[in-house]
Amino acid sequence: MSHLIEIRTPGRPKRPFFLRRGPMETIATVLIGLGFLMLFQPFLLVLYTYSLVTLLIGTVMFIIVSKFPE
Repeated sequence: MSHLIEIRTPGRPKRPFFLRRGPMETIATVLIGLGFLMLFQPFLLVLYTYSLVTLLIGTVMFIIVSKFPE
């Protein structure tokens, strides 16, 4: 008789923007690219100074976000 009982399966929960993998991986990739551009530009010392921080934030963000569900 259990096969006659209709069981509702829950739908996929709506996650906020900052908890979705796709958009956050894109943002992390852009941060990594921005860090490389800041590292290779020869004009502003301020951009060169913060390039390593930007690269590290983008890399750590990508590692964390890649564990998020789709």
